Amino acid sequence: MYGLPIRYVDPVYRPPSEARSLIFQVTLGCSNLRTKRDPDSPTGYRVQGGCAFCVAYQTKPFRARPEAEVLAEVDAAGAAVGGRVERVFLADGDALVLSTERLLRILERLYARFPKLQRVTCYASPQNLLHKTVEELRRLREAGLTMIYVGIESGDDEVLRRIDKGATAAQMVEGCGRAKQAGLAQSLTVILGLAGPDPARSRKHAEATGRVLDAIAPEYASALTLMLEERVPSFAEQVGDPGWRELTPAEALQEIRWLLAVLDADGIEFRSNHASNWLALKGRLQADKARLLRQIDAALGDPRLLRPEFLRAL
Repeated sequence: MYGLPIRYVDPVYRPPSEARSLIFQVTLGCSNLRTKRDPDSPTGYRVQGGCAFCVAYQTKPFRARPEAEVLAEVDAAGAAVGGRVERVFLADGDALVLSTERLLRILERLYARFPKLQRVTCYASPQNLLHKTVEELRRLREAGLTMIYVGIESGDDEVLRRIDKGATAAQMVEGCGRAKQAGLAQSLTVILGLAGPDPARSRKHAEATGRVLDAIAPEYASALTLMLEERVPSFAEQVGDPGWRELTPAEALQEIRWLLAVLDADGIEFRSNHASNWLALKGRLQADKARLLRQIDAALGDPRLLRPEFLRAL
């Protein structure tokens, strides 16, 4: 990236909206992913726990990078292109697992080395938001952490338990509520299809998720549709539901319709334009809610309006 002397440990993930950001890995892997050394595994590690739907970071165990190493990379990048960088993303899966004091030192160095820096963002897990006080989060905001990305996935506690999310709906509302009180902007992600095709379970997942988004009222919210790679054990085995399968296009559209129908919070920028979705939606709630529902209804009645399967991707 920029031909800079930054050492990346693959794989590196970032939100689509951070495509123009300079990435610094302050941690490696995900704090919710539990691994164990296994010499018989192709990667050298065997996954023991973590979100059942996720395949990210499974080739590297979670750990914090040495602070001195991170700061040295910031210094080197600043010397090379300090005047050109306006956005920074702190990777990997959850930078907020680091102590507040360490993050404050990293933020201070970033803004010192990049004079045009306008925003710094990172992923955040509900668990690690709960490990910080509102005051700690406010200090991070004042130091220049501008927005966090949080995977809510579902508002249904049964779904959250089955996918091993590590937090309840109430805990997610509490953690994101602390971030909101601190002044941090939030971009939340939910996943269609986690409950499977049973209409009752699907509707419960969708409506409970909508209620959690209502309670948090983030600046941004986006929906993805669950797509799975081949894995052992299968997702159905992981969630303990032998009848589970991925949703059909019509089932996914119905699920997002249920979700949007119960959303009453005003001002949320809502998107479903990720490549995993069959229908790209974009609007501001509540102003565009009726239009979004009409778009869904039109697609339910005319499959030609859907993204072709061969164009869908993780």
